[in-house]
Amino acid sequence: MKHLVRTGDYTIEDMNNIFRLADELKQGKHQSDFIGKTIVLFFPNSSIRTRITFEKGIFNMGGQSVLFPSDTLDKKERIEDVAGYLNNWADCLVMRHSNIKLIDKFSKYSAVPVVNAMTNENHPCEVLSDLYSFSQRRKDFMELQYTYIGTNGNIGRAWAEASTAFGFSFIQCCPKGHEIQNMAIEYDIEKAVKQSDIILTDSFSEYVNEFKEYQITIDLMRMARRGAMLNPCPPFTCGEEVDEAVIDSEFFVGYGFKASLLYVQQAILLYSITWAP
Repeated sequence: MKHLVRTGDYTIEDMNNIFRLADELKQGKHQSDFIGKTIVLFFPNSSIRTRITFEKGIFNMGGQSVLFPSDTLDKKERIEDVAGYLNNWADCLVMRHSNIKLIDKFSKYSAVPVVNAMTNENHPCEVLSDLYSFSQRRKDFMELQYTYIGTNGNIGRAWAEASTAFGFSFIQCCPKGHEIQNMAIEYDIEKAVKQSDIILTDSFSEYVNEFKEYQITIDLMRMARRGAMLNPCPPFTCGEEVDEAVIDSEFFVGYGFKASLLYVQQAILLYSITWAP
C-alpha cells in the first residue's frame, strides 16, 4: 500500500513503475484486476477531466466507484472517525479537496491508499500524467528543460515537487511577487523561453494585469529550442496565458496529450493498492 499526497511521495523508481503499468494498461492488460474492489471518490461538481478518467479507469478494470461531493469531508465528524469507518469497505480513497492538510490527516488514519486528485497546494496525478505523455514523445524527456510560466499556484508547485523528486531541470518565469519558494526563477520571458524545451502554463486570471507581458504566442514559441512543446494546463484561457493562434499551431501538445490521464491514474490506483512495497 502506498499513499500519493505529494509527488515527492514517489521516487524515480515509483514513477518508472507507474509508467510501466500505464504501458500495460494501454495494451489492454489488467482489465479484471479491480473486480470486487471499491474505490471511494470525493470530487466537486466542477471537476471534468480528472473525475471522468478516474471513474472510467475504475470501471474498465472491473471495479466499483462510489462518489461523494468534496464538501462531505467538511462535516463536524472527525477525519479519523470517517477514515476508521471507510477502512471497513473501501480499497482506495481518491480525494479532490482544497485543503491538503485534510488529505494529509486522512492518510494518517487510513488503512487503505489515499490518492490526492488535486488540492489548492498541488496536483500530482496531473503532473505524472503529463510526464508520461512527454515520455511517449521524447525518450530524453528527463533531460529536457521545463519552464513554467505562471503564478505560485497548485500547478506550478506540483511541477516543482516533481522536479525535486525526479531530478529534471525546472525553472519558473513570472513577475516579481509570484515566485515559488526554492525554485530557479527567470523574470525575462524571452530569456526563459529561449532555453526551454517544454513550456508549461497555468491560469493567471486573478493577476492578468501583472502577467500581461507573459502571454505565450507563436513568436515566443519560435524562440524556444528545436522541437519545443507548449503544454497549457486546462482549463486555459485564450487571450490570457496563451493566445488563440498558438493553440492552433504545431507547438501545442494537443487535446490527445491528456488521454494519458486515464492510463496513468489507473496505474496509480493499481500501484497504490497492489504493487507498491
